[in-house]
Amino acid sequence: MAFPSDFVWGVATSSYQIEGMGEGRGECIWTRFSKTPGKVLNGDTGDTACDHVHRYREDIALVKELGVPAYRFSTSWPRVLPQGVGAVNPNGLEFYDRLVDELLQQGIQPWLTLYHWDLPQVLQDKGGWANPDSVQWFVEYTELMARRLGDRVKNWITHNEPWCAAFLSNLFGEHAPGLHDAPTAYKVAHHLLLSHGEAVPVIRQHSADARVGITLNLVPQTTTGTTEADLEMERLADGLSNRWFLDAVFKGCYPADMVKAAGDALQGIDLDSVKIAAVPTDFMGINYYMRNVFEADASGGRRDSFPVDAEYTHMGWEVYPQGMADMLLRVTREYGTKALYITENGAAYPDPEPVNGVVNDPKRVEFYKKYLAAAESAIEQGVPLKGYFAWSLLDNFEWGWGYQRRFGIVHVDFKTQKRTPKQSALYLRDVMRTGKV
Repeated sequence: MAFPSDFVWGVATSSYQIEGMGEGRGECIWTRFSKTPGKVLNGDTGDTACDHVHRYREDIALVKELGVPAYRFSTSWPRVLPQGVGAVNPNGLEFYDRLVDELLQQGIQPWLTLYHWDLPQVLQDKGGWANPDSVQWFVEYTELMARRLGDRVKNWITHNEPWCAAFLSNLFGEHAPGLHDAPTAYKVAHHLLLSHGEAVPVIRQHSADARVGITLNLVPQTTTGTTEADLEMERLADGLSNRWFLDAVFKGCYPADMVKAAGDALQGIDLDSVKIAAVPTDFMGINYYMRNVFEADASGGRRDSFPVDAEYTHMGWEVYPQGMADMLLRVTREYGTKALYITENGAAYPDPEPVNGVVNDPKRVEFYKKYLAAAESAIEQGVPLKGYFAWSLLDNFEWGWGYQRRFGIVHVDFKTQKRTPKQSALYLRDVMRTGKV
């Protein structure tokens, strides 16, 4: 089949991963984290990244050249509010004015994400998202951006992957600010959800006809075991990764079994207040990259149990497109969603350097073929999937992996900043043009 004619095709990026310094950007938690020895591979930082803040016109021209109708990006909170609240940096706001105007001038639809993990460090020093005041901090930032850009931006995402911002960052310590504290992680998750609920009406107030949603990273949790311990482990893993946020956003509550499992880690949290997170929205974004496959070990812990004959990306993530189709079907069936978008999907591979202006990345081309076929299958089965954004437009700063993992459909030489579209970019160009995989 062909994808529907009104299907939204796009590419995605995020502020800290591509922008670099300039235009008065203040310190964020990733600035501090990346400069802490041992936190990021090779000591890489996002100080320069892709220098997008100075090269945005070139990058938008690439989006246009590749025939991509929509561009998902995030705004940098510390670029527009270097102290997190209060005094506004006019240069930062003007940069996003120019970016949005250039997108519209080139006929590209802007999709704006307000929070993609670059919390101002000055706010982290006050407790960050674990501080109840963080809800109002985010509302102030949201109102600033909606007032400034709401006349031109009509597609808004409040948060990107709150699971990562809460648990990967504050429980498992892999992302900034790098904490290992369950009560803090649950407070962060709670305030992220409350701030989503508070921000949605603010966006609507300042952006007529705005379409507003949130993006969750959803990960199927699958056990290969059959014991009661295996099944319990699967249920709890799904609860933490998926249901904790899905239930909050769609039902206005936390899953009862997970509340029981979390126990004292939830002390001091008004669990009922999460009902505000179920504010009516226009869509939900899903970032899909992987599934987790595991079984219980003899000590009651968990060990990975991935198929030995499967294909894996450079991140060590299994290529399993059926998992994306299954997750889309599950969310539609269990939560009655009216509109879903894949807001990120892509793969890192160790690409060769450009030769005569060509970058051959056949594994990535095959990856996109398989996952787009899975998206087609989900639509055929009744999923209201309305769009797909490839991650990412550019090779960029890949968080803890620095510049050693390349997700881009456009190769970036980080020494010269030269951009070279890969074969995967040309493949996606043809898919977007024809609507056929």
